[in-house]
Amino acid sequence: AAILDFITVFAIGGYIIGKFTGGTADGGFSLSGAPALALFALIAAYFVVGNKYFRGTLWKHILGTARAA
Repeated sequence: AAILDFITVFAIGGYIIGKFTGGTADGGFSLSGAPALALFALIAAYFVVGNKYFRGTLWKHILGTARAA
């Protein structure tokens, strides 16, 4: 689940940040400097918020490995 979560948030978050910062290309996105740091912060926040407030991340819920209430 963690690998799928990382790939999902990296791809979606990276593309969105690239779109707003001009880092998109024909084949995807390319981030460096502050936009890359923003993506890393987004990835970390995704895992912290997902596990703390939603009892698991998106893929943990899909795969049925999220914590019970």
